[in-house]
Amino acid sequence: MMILRFLILWVLIGIGVQARAADSASILLYHRFAENDLPSTSVRLEQLDAHINTLRETGAQVLPLAQIVEAFEKDIPLPDRAVALSVDDAFLSAYTIAWPRWRDAGYSFTLFVATEAVDRKLPGYMTWDQIRELRDAGVTIGSQTTSHPHLPQVSDKKLAEELAYSNRRFKEELGHRPNLIAYPYGEAGVREWRAAKAAGFKAGFGQHSGVAHGAEDRFYLPRFSLNEQYGDVARVKLVSGARPIPVTDWSPADPVLTNTNPPPFGFTLTDPKIKGDRLSCYMSHGIQPVVSLLGNSRVEIRSPDPLPAGRTRLNCTLPGREGRWHWVGRQFFAK
Repeated sequence: MMILRFLILWVLIGIGVQARAADSASILLYHRFAENDLPSTSVRLEQLDAHINTLRETGAQVLPLAQIVEAFEKDIPLPDRAVALSVDDAFLSAYTIAWPRWRDAGYSFTLFVATEAVDRKLPGYMTWDQIRELRDAGVTIGSQTTSHPHLPQVSDKKLAEELAYSNRRFKEELGHRPNLIAYPYGEAGVREWRAAKAAGFKAGFGQHSGVAHGAEDRFYLPRFSLNEQYGDVARVKLVSGARPIPVTDWSPADPVLTNTNPPPFGFTLTDPKIKGDRLSCYMSHGIQPVVSLLGNSRVEIRSPDPLPAGRTRLNCTLPGREGRWHWVGRQFFAK
């Protein structure tokens, strides 16, 4: 293993990649491009061009998402500032606008597809011919189930059907089924993770902010969402250069909340260099959490109010060296 690590680092240095190795990557999430009437899910054309320039200027190493997952699985070091690009929903603008620009920049990306919208030939979505063209050009195709439902609200039977039917449609149209899945709306808990694993997937992705790293559960990896409001150059620099906050023992263990609301939130820091008393934590919906440190490593977070039905995001950050922030997050779903 040590010889393998040395050889990988030697190759990275030889091709001009920064010598420092890492076990983490920032995964960027897009939906639409230049669909300016939908700013909550789209980035403007000038923003997309600025993102490409920023990634190039900051030395980001844009890698296929599947390669990053494999590195996590096999404990292979990644280059510093490793970044992956992902797109959800297979909107047509990803094919007509984003792909030509990323292709010219030499950037790969992963497209997560909900098969029903493509099968129904809905306006504004790609066709299977276009998806096959992307696949043949080296784009990784991932799953986003069949009908893109709120998974925590469907029955066990419906969940299994969503995964099985979409897998069958991928096999029929592409000749193989994906091994990566993005949960619709980023909504997933223990039940959904287990179902994805049972359906043959190797990793699953949410829509909560944070830096993906090798020590966390590969069936709920974070991604940084970008849209018109949260898509300026400063944010792209921030998230593409962010470093992880490795944690364990999340409370609650299941991010889908069925009983206690609000639950006692918390986690245990596993990196002694991360000082819990320097963390700043934030929650969506204007909730002001109360953060306390127990001992040197246990972080407890309390919400003064119950979480509203649906999604609530929790983010914790702290500044690091070289102006690069450390980041951990999770999304919770209250039924």
